Amino acid sequence: MKYIILLGDGMSGHKLDVLGGKTTLQHSATPNMDYMASRGVLGLSRTVPPGMPPGSDVANLAVMGYDPLKYYTGRAPLEAASIGVELGPLDVAYRCNLVNLDIVERGGGKTFCPDCTMVDFTAGHITTDEARLLIRTIDEELGCPAVSFHPGVSYRHLMVWKEGKYKLGCTPPHDITGRKVAGYLPDGDGDEYITDLMARSVEALKDHPVNKKRVADGKLPATCIWLWGQGKKPALPLFKDKTGLTGAMISAVDLMKGIANITGLESINVPGATGYIDTDYVGKAEAALDALDRVDFVYVHVESPDESGHEGNVAHKVQAIQDFDLKVVGTVLNSLKGKPGYRVVVMPDHPTPIPVKSHTSDPVPFIMWDSGGELPADEAKTYDEDAAAKTGVIYEDGYQLFEKLLLGK
Repeated sequence: MKYIILLGDGMSGHKLDVLGGKTTLQHSATPNMDYMASRGVLGLSRTVPPGMPPGSDVANLAVMGYDPLKYYTGRAPLEAASIGVELGPLDVAYRCNLVNLDIVERGGGKTFCPDCTMVDFTAGHITTDEARLLIRTIDEELGCPAVSFHPGVSYRHLMVWKEGKYKLGCTPPHDITGRKVAGYLPDGDGDEYITDLMARSVEALKDHPVNKKRVADGKLPATCIWLWGQGKKPALPLFKDKTGLTGAMISAVDLMKGIANITGLESINVPGATGYIDTDYVGKAEAALDALDRVDFVYVHVESPDESGHEGNVAHKVQAIQDFDLKVVGTVLNSLKGKPGYRVVVMPDHPTPIPVKSHTSDPVPFIMWDSGGELPADEAKTYDEDAAAKTGVIYEDGYQLFEKLLLGK
């Protein structure tokens, strides 16, 4: 048996008046997921344990069968593994976003203060080439023997604090889009130092040539860094040791590549995979099918529905869901129909509802489909939150879904 998970990040959500009381998933045209839901197992899975933050890190670990309560140490350490930053046992990694805050005028100059608003947590989806130049400057200006900054992809980067503090509350910037940062600044042991680094980054970035050019081109500049997602190096068992399966990961984001590196999955880079609505959906699906010729399991992660949810962009999220269904699910489904020996799961990792522009801990709908028709079919006609709830199938410990349903253990 070969296994594949097709994950539409943040795909589920809340019902919207603008869509006639439907969620974006219910409103979207998803004939391929509907086909699978009517011919497989449909239900709900709680991928975020009670009391844990509903991040993609926590949720995707659960989808892969790793209990987050046992293995999760923070988001940034997983991303460090992706970009080749080796953490010592006492090192703390922080996710370092390049963001756009509306830096307000105070005393004749621009400054960082609680009155600032988080305009865009992606700094206008800044390019990787532009961002590398900015992070290099940040490292030159703010770095020291204890602190270093490392470039990642687009707006997503990394800071390492040797023997640093990590027991403090830091808010993900995508949770506060359009809000003033007052009440969301770091709080706890080490908060003054982290906040100071963020404040000092304003001066380092404000006259940077990259930002000047972006403004001249009518684009948002990166006005500040935002530090969050901190933690120490995790110790995850290898996927093959845990499941007996060889596997591969296909994703455009460092978080998922980092999980792949730590768990021993092959990380497959697809040209044109961006993590946004312009990503190469078909390229990801085709790469997954090719990988199944040499490995037992493939995990295909698609970021675009989540990004659109954080932006509060209904049209983009609907487009992302429909593209995911047509170009990812459809490509895989059409290739595997009538070929026994393949088991496919389709699901989000967590909801990213349009109204809150953030993740929630609600259970997510999943489909399990077998290419040989070996699973009992539900009576559902569609794939969405309500249809999944009506089946009465729910995995409260979402990490158990992988082995109990996918592997039949």
